[in-house]
Amino acid sequence: MSLPPRRAPGDLLVHLRRARDHLDRHYTETLDLAAVAAVAGISKYHFQRLFTATYGRSPAAYLSRRRIERAQDLLRTTNLTVTEVCHAVGFASLGSFSSRFTELVGETPSQFQRRWARTGAPRIPGCFLFMWGLAERRADGTASQEKPDVGGAT
Repeated sequence: MSLPPRRAPGDLLVHLRRARDHLDRHYTETLDLAAVAAVAGISKYHFQRLFTATYGRSPAAYLSRRRIERAQDLLRTTNLTVTEVCHAVGFASLGSFSSRFTELVGETPSQFQRRWARTGAPRIPGCFLFMWGLAERRADGTASQEKPDVGGAT
Protein backbone atom coordinates (compact mmCIF):
# COMPACT_ATOMS: atom_id res chain seq x y z
CA MET A 1 0.00 0.00 0.00
CA SER A 2 1.52 3.32 -1.05
CA LEU A 3 1.00 6.62 0.69
CA PRO A 4 -0.91 9.37 -1.14
CA PRO A 5 1.33 11.99 -2.72
CA ARG A 6 2.04 15.11 -0.68
CA ARG A 7 1.79 17.24 -3.80
CA ALA A 8 1.21 16.75 -7.48
CA PRO A 9 4.26 16.23 -9.71
CA GLY A 10 5.49 19.42 -11.36
CA ASP A 11 4.19 18.50 -14.80
CA LEU A 12 0.64 18.21 -13.44
CA LEU A 13 0.64 21.42 -11.38
CA VAL A 14 -0.20 23.56 -14.39
CA HIS A 15 -3.25 21.40 -15.05
CA LEU A 16 -4.38 21.60 -11.42
CA ARG A 17 -3.97 25.39 -11.48
CA ARG A 18 -6.07 25.56 -14.63
CA ALA A 19 -8.83 23.57 -12.91
CA ARG A 20 -8.57 25.71 -9.75
CA ASP A 21 -8.82 28.87 -11.87
CA HIS A 22 -11.87 27.37 -13.54
CA LEU A 23 -13.44 26.83 -10.10
CA ASP A 24 -12.64 30.45 -9.19
CA ARG A 25 -14.19 31.82 -12.38
CA HIS A 26 -17.28 29.61 -12.45
CA TYR A 27 -18.07 29.28 -8.74
CA THR A 28 -21.68 30.43 -9.28
CA GLU A 29 -22.40 27.58 -11.67
CA THR A 30 -23.25 23.96 -10.91
CA LEU A 31 -19.94 22.16 -11.26
CA ASP A 32 -19.28 18.45 -10.94
CA LEU A 33 -16.02 16.65 -10.36
CA ALA A 34 -15.91 15.11 -13.83
CA ALA A 35 -16.29 18.49 -15.56
CA VAL A 36 -13.56 20.14 -13.49
CA ALA A 37 -11.26 17.13 -13.91
CA ALA A 38 -11.83 17.40 -17.67
CA VAL A 39 -10.52 20.99 -17.50
CA ALA A 40 -7.37 19.56 -15.91
CA GLY A 41 -7.26 16.80 -18.49
CA ILE A 42 -7.03 13.91 -16.03
CA SER A 43 -9.44 11.31 -14.63
CA LYS A 44 -11.77 12.54 -11.92
CA TYR A 45 -10.42 10.14 -9.28
CA HIS A 46 -6.79 11.02 -9.99
CA PHE A 47 -7.76 14.71 -10.06
CA GLN A 48 -9.54 14.41 -6.68
CA ARG A 49 -6.46 12.83 -5.05
CA LEU A 50 -3.94 15.27 -6.58
CA PHE A 51 -6.04 18.39 -5.91
CA THR A 52 -6.57 17.40 -2.27
CA ALA A 53 -2.89 16.57 -1.79
CA THR A 54 -1.74 19.81 -3.44
CA TYR A 55 -4.22 22.34 -2.04
CA GLY A 56 -5.05 20.70 1.28
CA ARG A 57 -8.78 20.41 0.59
CA SER A 58 -10.99 18.60 -1.87
CA PRO A 59 -12.28 20.39 -4.97
CA ALA A 60 -15.77 20.46 -3.42
CA ALA A 61 -14.45 21.99 -0.19
CA TYR A 62 -12.40 24.52 -2.19
CA LEU A 63 -15.47 25.52 -4.22
CA SER A 64 -17.61 25.79 -1.12
CA ARG A 65 -15.05 28.01 0.62
CA ARG A 66 -14.79 30.20 -2.49
CA ARG A 67 -18.57 30.63 -2.54
CA ILE A 68 -18.64 31.53 1.16
CA GLU A 69 -15.85 34.10 0.70
CA ARG A 70 -17.84 35.74 -2.10
CA ALA A 71 -21.00 35.60 0.03
CA GLN A 72 -19.16 37.46 2.79
CA ASP A 73 -18.27 40.21 0.30
CA LEU A 74 -21.88 40.50 -0.85
CA LEU A 75 -23.29 40.48 2.67
CA ARG A 76 -20.84 43.23 3.68
CA THR A 77 -21.30 45.52 0.71
CA THR A 78 -24.79 45.09 -0.74
CA ASN A 79 -28.36 45.31 0.44
CA LEU A 80 -29.20 41.83 -0.86
CA THR A 81 -31.09 39.44 1.39
CA VAL A 82 -29.39 36.31 2.66
CA THR A 83 -31.50 34.23 0.26
CA GLU A 84 -30.48 36.38 -2.71
CA VAL A 85 -26.82 36.07 -1.72
CA CYS A 86 -27.21 32.31 -1.30
CA HIS A 87 -28.39 31.93 -4.89
CA ALA A 88 -26.02 34.57 -6.29
CA VAL A 89 -22.96 32.61 -5.12
CA GLY A 90 -24.15 29.27 -6.47
CA PHE A 91 -25.84 27.48 -3.56
CA ALA A 92 -29.14 25.79 -4.42
CA SER A 93 -30.35 25.47 -0.84
CA LEU A 94 -30.58 28.17 1.81
CA GLY A 95 -30.17 25.53 4.51
CA SER A 96 -26.91 24.17 3.13
CA PHE A 97 -25.65 27.72 2.54
CA SER A 98 -26.45 28.79 6.10
CA SER A 99 -24.95 25.70 7.71
CA ARG A 100 -21.75 25.88 5.61
CA PHE A 101 -21.45 29.63 6.20
CA THR A 102 -21.84 29.13 9.96
CA GLU A 103 -19.32 26.28 9.93
CA LEU A 104 -16.66 28.34 8.12
CA VAL A 105 -17.32 31.84 9.48
CA GLY A 106 -18.54 31.09 13.00
CA GLU A 107 -21.80 33.03 12.77
CA THR A 108 -24.94 32.83 10.67
CA PRO A 109 -25.17 34.85 7.45
CA SER A 110 -27.83 37.07 9.08
CA GLN A 111 -25.63 37.77 12.11
CA PHE A 112 -22.69 38.51 9.83
CA GLN A 113 -24.77 40.91 7.73
CA ARG A 114 -26.18 42.69 10.78
CA ARG A 115 -22.73 43.07 12.30
CA TRP A 116 -21.41 44.69 9.13
CA ALA A 117 -24.55 46.82 8.68
CA ARG A 118 -23.82 48.51 12.03
CA THR A 119 -20.60 49.96 10.61
CA GLY A 120 -22.66 52.18 8.33
CA ALA A 121 -20.62 51.34 5.23
CA PRO A 122 -22.34 52.38 1.99
CA ARG A 123 -24.18 49.54 0.30
CA ILE A 124 -24.47 48.68 -3.38
CA PRO A 125 -28.16 48.36 -4.28
CA GLY A 126 -29.03 44.75 -5.06
CA CYS A 127 -31.01 45.78 -8.14
CA PHE A 128 -27.78 47.18 -9.63
CA LEU A 129 -25.97 43.89 -9.10
CA PHE A 130 -28.77 41.86 -10.64
CA MET A 131 -29.16 44.27 -13.56
CA TRP A 132 -25.47 44.52 -14.46
CA GLY A 133 -24.16 41.32 -12.90
CA LEU A 134 -20.75 40.87 -11.43
CA ALA A 135 -19.21 40.41 -14.87
CA GLU A 136 -20.74 41.55 -18.12
CA ARG A 137 -21.57 38.60 -20.40
CA ARG A 138 -21.35 38.42 -24.16
CA ALA A 139 -23.98 36.72 -26.31
CA ASP A 140 -21.81 33.56 -26.42
CA GLY A 141 -21.85 33.33 -22.60
CA THR A 142 -18.23 34.30 -22.00
CA ALA A 143 -17.27 37.18 -19.73
CA SER A 144 -15.96 40.31 -21.35
CA GLN A 145 -13.10 42.32 -19.93
CA GLU A 146 -14.79 45.70 -20.03
CA LYS A 147 -18.20 46.96 -19.06
CA PRO A 148 -20.09 48.94 -21.73
CA ASP A 149 -19.98 52.71 -21.48
CA VAL A 150 -22.95 53.53 -19.27
CA GLY A 151 -22.76 57.29 -19.77
CA GLY A 152 -23.19 57.05 -23.53
CA ALA A 153 -20.00 59.04 -24.24
CA THR A 154 -17.73 57.65 -26.92
